[in-house]
Amino acid sequence: MSDDARFEDGGESPLRLKALDGDDLTVLAALVQDAVFPASEMRWDRKGRRFAILLNRFRWEDVDRATTRKRDFERVQSVLMIEDVIAVKSQGVDARDADMVHSLLSIAFHAGEDGTGRLELTLAGDGAVAVDVETLEVVLRDVTRPYVAPSKHVPTHDL
Repeated sequence: MSDDARFEDGGESPLRLKALDGDDLTVLAALVQDAVFPASEMRWDRKGRRFAILLNRFRWEDVDRATTRKRDFERVQSVLMIEDVIAVKSQGVDARDADMVHSLLSIAFHAGEDGTGRLELTLAGDGAVAVDVETLEVVLRDVTRPYVAPSKHVPTHDL
Protein backbone atom coordinates (compact mmCIF):
# COMPACT_ATOMS: atom_id res chain seq x y z
CA MET A 1 0.00 0.00 0.00
CA SER A 2 1.38 3.42 -0.91
CA ASP A 3 0.97 6.69 0.94
CA ASP A 4 -0.55 9.71 -0.72
CA ALA A 5 1.86 12.45 -1.72
CA ARG A 6 1.93 15.39 0.64
CA PHE A 7 1.96 19.03 -0.46
CA GLU A 8 5.39 19.59 1.09
CA ASP A 9 6.94 16.61 -0.73
CA GLY A 10 7.59 18.82 -3.75
CA GLY A 11 9.51 21.42 -1.74
CA GLU A 12 12.95 20.99 -3.33
CA SER A 13 12.10 19.42 -6.69
CA PRO A 14 10.74 20.94 -9.90
CA LEU A 15 7.04 20.22 -10.22
CA ARG A 16 5.62 18.13 -13.03
CA LEU A 17 1.95 17.46 -12.41
CA LYS A 18 -1.02 16.39 -14.49
CA ALA A 19 -4.69 17.02 -13.69
CA LEU A 20 -7.14 14.54 -15.19
CA ASP A 21 -10.11 15.17 -12.88
CA GLY A 22 -11.53 17.85 -10.63
CA ASP A 23 -9.58 16.74 -7.55
CA ASP A 24 -6.28 16.86 -9.46
CA LEU A 25 -7.19 20.29 -10.83
CA THR A 26 -7.85 21.64 -7.32
CA VAL A 27 -4.26 20.85 -6.32
CA LEU A 28 -2.81 22.23 -9.56
CA ALA A 29 -4.93 25.40 -9.31
CA ALA A 30 -3.67 26.05 -5.77
CA LEU A 31 -0.08 25.84 -7.00
CA VAL A 32 -0.59 28.39 -9.81
CA GLN A 33 -2.60 30.87 -7.74
CA ASP A 34 -0.96 34.30 -7.98
CA ALA A 35 1.23 33.30 -10.94
CA VAL A 36 2.02 36.27 -13.17
CA PHE A 37 2.64 36.37 -16.91
CA PRO A 38 2.70 38.86 -19.78
CA ALA A 39 -0.07 38.48 -22.37
CA SER A 40 2.60 37.60 -24.93
CA GLU A 41 3.26 34.29 -23.10
CA MET A 42 -0.18 32.83 -23.89
CA ARG A 43 -0.34 30.57 -26.94
CA TRP A 44 -3.13 28.60 -28.58
CA ASP A 45 -1.99 25.99 -31.09
CA ARG A 46 -5.26 25.29 -32.91
CA LYS A 47 -3.83 22.51 -35.05
CA GLY A 48 -2.17 20.83 -32.05
CA ARG A 49 -5.28 21.49 -29.91
CA ARG A 50 -3.15 22.89 -27.09
CA PHE A 51 -3.26 26.09 -25.05
CA ALA A 52 -0.21 27.04 -22.98
CA ILE A 53 0.98 29.84 -20.72
CA LEU A 54 4.52 30.46 -19.52
CA LEU A 55 3.94 31.55 -15.91
CA ASN A 56 6.09 33.03 -13.18
CA ARG A 57 4.64 30.85 -10.44
CA PHE A 58 4.88 31.69 -6.74
CA ARG A 59 6.27 28.60 -4.96
CA TRP A 60 3.47 28.01 -2.46
CA GLU A 61 4.94 24.59 -1.67
CA ASP A 62 8.09 26.31 -0.34
CA VAL A 63 6.53 28.95 1.94
CA ASP A 64 6.94 27.00 5.20
CA ARG A 65 10.54 26.06 4.40
CA ALA A 66 11.44 29.65 3.44
CA THR A 67 9.82 30.99 6.61
CA THR A 68 11.59 28.44 8.82
CA ARG A 69 14.96 29.11 7.22
CA LYS A 70 14.35 32.88 7.19
CA ARG A 71 15.14 33.18 3.50
CA ASP A 72 13.41 34.98 0.65
CA PHE A 73 10.28 33.56 -0.95
CA GLU A 74 10.64 32.22 -4.48
CA ARG A 75 9.03 32.08 -7.88
CA VAL A 76 9.79 29.71 -10.73
CA GLN A 77 8.91 29.76 -14.41
CA SER A 78 6.41 27.06 -15.23
CA VAL A 79 4.41 25.98 -18.25
CA LEU A 80 0.69 25.49 -17.76
CA MET A 81 -0.50 23.39 -20.70
CA ILE A 82 -4.10 22.46 -21.51
CA GLU A 83 -4.60 19.59 -23.95
CA ASP A 84 -7.52 18.64 -26.27
CA VAL A 85 -8.59 22.27 -26.70
CA ILE A 86 -11.61 22.96 -28.88
CA ALA A 87 -11.91 26.75 -28.42
CA VAL A 88 -10.38 29.63 -26.46
CA LYS A 89 -12.15 32.87 -25.57
CA SER A 90 -11.02 35.75 -23.40
CA GLN A 91 -12.46 38.77 -21.67
CA GLY A 92 -10.43 41.71 -20.41
CA VAL A 93 -7.28 40.43 -22.15
CA ASP A 94 -5.98 42.71 -24.89
CA ALA A 95 -3.85 40.60 -27.23
CA ARG A 96 -2.46 43.84 -28.75
CA ASP A 97 -0.93 44.78 -25.39
CA ALA A 98 1.66 42.00 -25.27
CA ASP A 99 3.48 43.56 -22.30
CA MET A 100 0.41 43.69 -20.05
CA VAL A 101 1.15 41.50 -17.01
CA HIS A 102 -1.71 39.34 -15.78
CA SER A 103 -2.11 37.62 -12.43
CA LEU A 104 -3.84 34.24 -12.33
CA LEU A 105 -6.27 34.04 -9.42
CA SER A 106 -8.01 30.72 -9.99
CA ILE A 107 -8.77 27.86 -12.35
CA ALA A 108 -12.16 26.13 -12.34
CA PHE A 109 -13.55 23.29 -14.47
CA HIS A 110 -17.19 23.12 -15.51
CA ALA A 111 -17.96 19.65 -16.84
CA GLY A 112 -20.10 19.23 -19.91
CA GLU A 113 -21.44 16.09 -21.52
CA ASP A 114 -19.33 13.03 -22.28
CA GLY A 115 -16.15 14.34 -20.62
CA THR A 116 -16.14 17.72 -22.36
CA GLY A 117 -16.09 20.93 -20.40
CA ARG A 118 -14.76 24.42 -19.92
CA LEU A 119 -11.76 25.56 -17.94
CA GLU A 120 -12.11 29.11 -16.64
CA LEU A 121 -8.93 30.95 -15.75
CA THR A 122 -9.82 33.99 -13.65
CA LEU A 123 -7.35 36.87 -13.80
CA ALA A 124 -6.98 39.88 -11.50
CA GLY A 125 -8.69 43.00 -12.80
CA ASP A 126 -11.80 41.28 -14.18
CA GLY A 127 -9.96 39.35 -16.89
CA ALA A 128 -10.77 35.75 -17.79
CA VAL A 129 -9.81 33.06 -20.27
CA ALA A 130 -12.28 30.29 -21.12
CA VAL A 131 -10.84 27.13 -22.64
CA ASP A 132 -13.30 24.58 -24.03
CA VAL A 133 -11.87 21.06 -23.94
CA GLU A 134 -12.81 17.66 -25.24
CA THR A 135 -11.47 16.11 -22.04
CA LEU A 136 -9.77 17.44 -18.92
CA GLU A 137 -5.99 17.22 -19.18
CA VAL A 138 -3.88 20.01 -17.69
CA VAL A 139 -0.12 19.79 -17.15
CA LEU A 140 1.99 22.01 -14.91
CA ARG A 141 5.75 21.77 -15.32
CA ASP A 142 8.49 23.90 -13.77
CA VAL A 143 11.01 24.81 -16.48
CA THR A 144 13.60 26.95 -14.65
CA ARG A 145 15.35 26.98 -11.31
CA PRO A 146 13.56 28.98 -8.60
CA TYR A 147 14.51 32.62 -8.17
CA VAL A 148 13.89 35.18 -5.43
CA ALA A 149 10.40 36.64 -5.75
CA PRO A 150 10.86 40.31 -6.75
CA SER A 151 8.43 41.47 -4.03
CA LYS A 152 10.08 39.18 -1.44
CA HIS A 153 6.59 38.76 0.07
CA VAL A 154 3.86 36.14 0.06
CA PRO A 155 1.01 37.31 -2.21
CA THR A 156 -2.04 38.53 -0.30
CA HIS A 157 -5.55 39.54 -1.32
CA ASP A 158 -7.78 42.20 0.20
CA LEU A 159 -11.20 40.87 1.13
